[in-house]
Amino acid sequence: MSVALNVGLLGVGAIGQILATALDADPSRAVLVAIADQDRPRAEKLAAQLKARPPVVEIDELVRRSDLIIEAASQGALPEIVPRALRAQKDLMVMSVGGLLEHDEWFGEAERQGCRIHMPSGAIAGLDGLRAAAMGRLSLVILTSRKPLAALRSARYVTEHRIDLDRLKEPTVLFEGPPEEACRAFPSTSNVAASLRIAAGKSVEIRVRVIAVPGGSENVHEIQAVGDFGRFRILLENVPSPSNPRTSRLAALSAIATLEEIIHNQRVQV
Repeated sequence: MSVALNVGLLGVGAIGQILATALDADPSRAVLVAIADQDRPRAEKLAAQLKARPPVVEIDELVRRSDLIIEAASQGALPEIVPRALRAQKDLMVMSVGGLLEHDEWFGEAERQGCRIHMPSGAIAGLDGLRAAAMGRLSLVILTSRKPLAALRSARYVTEHRIDLDRLKEPTVLFEGPPEEACRAFPSTSNVAASLRIAAGKSVEIRVRVIAVPGGSENVHEIQAVGDFGRFRILLENVPSPSNPRTSRLAALSAIATLEEIIHNQRVQV
């Protein structure tokens, strides 16, 4: 008889709430044993709505109680949770993939500790094809992200460059650069760029364009890749989460799919 996976959840925003609800619906395979959020009242409100009534705890206690820690908070939360989890030899699922780009040491530490850092595909598709293409000569990857204004408000790049989004009357290119710069410029909406970098590898040229779309209602990502395999083009038109326009619903669903895969693999190993 397999043992249910103990899951700790950091972050109860749009994605965290969907994950918590999914876990609460079927505790036979995975149990939500604790949640944490910098907004404790929000976490306590969510906990009260769940059948499992998971305790709201601090990060160290979250790590102690969990077999798997799911980060659904922000890039800024990763330095708080990842080193603690790895020291405790706990597996992680990271939603804020952009925060991993400048921390190769975490992957090395995970290998040394015998644990894994899982990364859902997020708001895109085709990462398996991109990884396969990178086994040969992958010449160029271009990501064009078209975002509604609501998804860009308060972004670091918009604030630092004093861009008045409300004055835009037509689709406007706000940013062009590599994934690393995109993740620093748009920390809340650049996980797609980070996922492409991790899948393709550091040596591949990746160009990222962010386009603000006045009147837009979807987060649209177009991925083009060229290499000795040929070329491919993928277009995704993502419906934003009702509670957070910066988050695509597909990203939350990819987290549930990754959790299902983790649970399945655990049962196979048992």
